[in-house]
This record gives sequence, C-alpha cells and structure tokens, in this order.
Amino acid sequence: MEVRRVENLNDVSAVTQVQPLSPQQREEQTRLIHAVESLNEAQMFGEGNELRFVIDRHTKRTVMRLVNKETQEVVRQIPAESVLRMAAEIHS
Repeated sequence: MEVRRVENLNDVSAVTQVQPLSPQQREEQTRLIHAVESLNEAQMFGEGNELRFVIDRHTKRTVMRLVNKETQEVVRQIPAESVLRMAAEIHS
C-alpha cells in the first residue's frame, strides 16, 4: 500500500460535498423517521426486531433492514446484499 502526503484537500476524491436538504426533503425525512419509529414502537416486525434505513457505503443507495435488536443481526434486507454488490460493480 502506498502512503503519501496530501498537499491539497481538493485532490482527495473520497471527500464529497454534502448538499443541504431542501425544506421539502427535510419534511419528508422527518415524516419517514416518525413513521419508522411508530412501526417499531408498535412492534410490527416482532417484539425483538426493528426497521432501520441506512445508506450503503459503496452504492450510496438507501437500504431497508430488519434488525434483531438484541443481537444486531440483519434478519432481512431490501435490496439484498448481492444486488447492492452487482450495482457497485456496474458503476465501478
């Protein structure tokens, strides 16, 4: 592995600019958070499971996961991990 000094942060391709959310996007995000919290409080996915939304690091796509609260094991994921890997390969 090559390690070298970074002279200019603009040269670092892994750093991306985060765009602020519009008021409409912020409102949609808030509604989604409240809906997921309500589903989890109602134990819609079982007493030991909860719904989570995450962003996949490689594809930057939203992923829905059903997670066991005690073990943190992913019970179900949409889209599946294999689909995310295929999407990452297509874009690389």
